[in-house]
Amino acid sequence: MADERDDTEHSEDPTPKRLEEAIKRGDVVKSAEVNTWFMIAGGALALMVFAGPTAASLQASLRGLLGHAWQIPTDGSALLALVHTLGRDVLAALAVPLVLLAIAALAGSAIQHRIVMSVEPIRPQLSRISPASGVMRLFSKQALANFAKGLAKLVVIGGAIGALLWPQRQILAGLVGIDPAMLLPFTRALALQMLGTVVAILFIVAAADYLFQYRQWYERQKMSVRELKEEFRQTEGDPAVKGKLRQLRHARMRKRIAAAVPKASVVITNPTHFAVALKYERGMNAPVCVAKGADLLARRIREIAEAHDIPVIENPPLARALHATVEIDQEIAQEHYRAVAEIIGYVMRLRRTVAGLN
Repeated sequence: MADERDDTEHSEDPTPKRLEEAIKRGDVVKSAEVNTWFMIAGGALALMVFAGPTAASLQASLRGLLGHAWQIPTDGSALLALVHTLGRDVLAALAVPLVLLAIAALAGSAIQHRIVMSVEPIRPQLSRISPASGVMRLFSKQALANFAKGLAKLVVIGGAIGALLWPQRQILAGLVGIDPAMLLPFTRALALQMLGTVVAILFIVAAADYLFQYRQWYERQKMSVRELKEEFRQTEGDPAVKGKLRQLRHARMRKRIAAAVPKASVVITNPTHFAVALKYERGMNAPVCVAKGADLLARRIREIAEAHDIPVIENPPLARALHATVEIDQEIAQEHYRAVAEIIGYVMRLRRTVAGLN
């Protein structure tokens, strides 16, 4: 029973294939804090860079409207035209900041994971509407972490903003009587200071939350020993099947050797590790390899050659070179012509001598 539990316990690091499958399903590392940081940072950048031009554009559009409000007709068609013109001017003034915020929102997701098109996250699941599952999610590690994170952000950001505004308390109390022309630059500068503080704090929060979310995601992808074995069978093949295929290949090779070696003119050996059987007849461009092998196959080639009186010549360098460069049913390489020709010439002279003695 203990072995069975160990076999199914998700304690093994996930394989790259497992991680890739999770990403394709839409199960990716997602930190809301990273998205929030990008949005706030984008808003701070838009306020810092585009607040002046945007305010000037809106001021030019609204000055005439407010200065001649009593002269503007309010009948149906005129009111629609006014709304259309006013909306167009406001949209034109806010277009660049809105585009910047949209880019920031996309960057918040793109920096965490690549874009994935999957319907798995939105597929209906009964567990999502199950009260028991809802209670488990409510008191899960993720929920507790979110609560602690929200509380910590509230305390830290609130304290930082309070520390920033406390030296300005006398100035803030007197803003009610200040000239509006001086009020806007002051509030803009103060808003940028507060946004800069919030952005700096949330950067640390976002980095820590991303590491936490990545660890949670990585833990979810862990595999059991059984799953690792199953994935190995799927990717590398069942060891039993691979062993059977290897046996079949060796059997076919042995049959081929048994049929081809008796037709060879000579067998060149290492003498024990390699054996290459060559065939040469008058009219051929070059000798052809009819069989080759290493270790056990090499020994089998030598045995068949000796049984059929095929000359076996020991030449280790040539045997290694031929085994590495020539394939079965192919001619030997040109750089080996001379060495092989000398051996085949020697074999032919030996055969003629033996035939003359007989």
